[in-house]
Amino acid sequence: MTFGHAYDEDDEAAPEASTPVWAVFGDLMAGLLGAFVLILVCALGLQLDLAERLKQEVQQRQAEAQRREALERALAGPLAAGRVTLADGRIGISGNVLFAFNSAELQPDGRQLLKSLAGPLAAYLATRDEVLMVSGFTDDRPVRDGGRARFADNWELSAQRALTVTRTLIEDGVPASAVFAAAFGAEQPVASNADAAGRALNRRVEMAPTPRRRAAEAAPR
Repeated sequence: MTFGHAYDEDDEAAPEASTPVWAVFGDLMAGLLGAFVLILVCALGLQLDLAERLKQEVQQRQAEAQRREALERALAGPLAAGRVTLADGRIGISGNVLFAFNSAELQPDGRQLLKSLAGPLAAYLATRDEVLMVSGFTDDRPVRDGGRARFADNWELSAQRALTVTRTLIEDGVPASAVFAAAFGAEQPVASNADAAGRALNRRVEMAPTPRRRAAEAAPR
């Protein structure tokens, strides 16, 4: 009797070994690890960018606080006397102090006030890369003088007042290269024009130090 090995179809498939489970698992883990590392790098980049922006914002706020403190020190006398106001870096002077109604000619008290401001302002500007913007504002009533207008409109009146203040500051020692005039007419009121008290607040001159424009920034594109 001959004993032989029985043929089984599974014998032909036996040599073909399937991919081990641990290898598949390793590939999956490697992919997950790569994705995690990529997410971590992106998160770190965003965090660094946020930290840099926060640092710049803190520096800007510190610089602004130092600028306000410097202005307050420079204008300590006029501020203490209540002759000027200082809010958000803008120096405010009532138009009634500087000019008569519908006039662009300085009154004696206004002339004296500007003379007292010129020295501190010149000293302040000499230590900073800034220029002084002198802005004129009016109330919203038409400019009239007994039925005849001295100025074409409030724009012209505010412009002339700003120019008068600018020229006076230059005469008293503020460098011409460090000051310029701007006119806003009845725009940008700080109070209602419905009553006399509000209109008096809107008739004003403001002076605000602003960063000096570089030649490259001013060149047309």
